[in-house]
Amino acid sequence: MSEYIIKGGKKVEGEVTVSGSKNAALPIIAATILHNGKTTLYNVPNIHDTQMMFEILKQIGGEVTKKRTE
Repeated sequence: MSEYIIKGGKKVEGEVTVSGSKNAALPIIAATILHNGKTTLYNVPNIHDTQMMFEILKQIGGEVTKKRTE
């Protein structure tokens, strides 16, 4: 296990962008087939697993649109 030694006295500040979680996104994407309307998901990681899930949705008749947010 790593060890961290922190000596105080200086202010810590800044911003961190937290990426989406594959383990949360996959079951949520799967659950969208239970909803008749439009579902909007934010912060879905752009990885092979989520892309394959979107392809499965398309194959069973779903419509998937990816919008870039920058």
